[in-house]
Amino acid sequence: MAGSNGKQKSVRNMVLSLGVTVLAAGVMYLFVPHEDGTPDLPRVDYRVELLTARRAAPYGVEAPEGLPDTWKATSVRFQGDKNDAWHLGFHAPDGEYVQIEQSTQEPAPFIEEASQGAQPTKVTQSIDGMTWTRYTGGRYDALVRQQADVTTVVAGTGSFEQLTEMAEALKAK
Repeated sequence: MAGSNGKQKSVRNMVLSLGVTVLAAGVMYLFVPHEDGTPDLPRVDYRVELLTARRAAPYGVEAPEGLPDTWKATSVRFQGDKNDAWHLGFHAPDGEYVQIEQSTQEPAPFIEEASQGAQPTKVTQSIDGMTWTRYTGGRYDALVRQQADVTTVVAGTGSFEQLTEMAEALKAK
């Protein structure tokens, strides 16, 4: 029975080692800082992309003017080879997301993609003399304006008040 004593010691040593490891991991966890909020997204300067898009697109590319600095631009792209698609994304003051999407693509699939599958409602609103249709969805809500040569979608997780604020600020030059 001399062998059983050695096995007991090795099991005991393994349990003690495991306990020390768990204790050390717990202490490290307590002293490592944790971020509870969302990460701070960097502000992007979209002026160059906007100028490029306005020169290249066959429609009036729109961007907001006069929004408070609390609206932070976080993403921008112009894809001339993909139906002259313009995208400008913003982090709203309350942390919600609002984006502007414009394209010459056929309206139905473009709206579907830009609004993340939101569905049209019977509610319309006039902004600067133009009719916008409200769309509601599980992920995004949207305001949609269709013109002969371009479809504009203002969509995101923000409220309809925020979407309207963005749509009111849009200007084409």
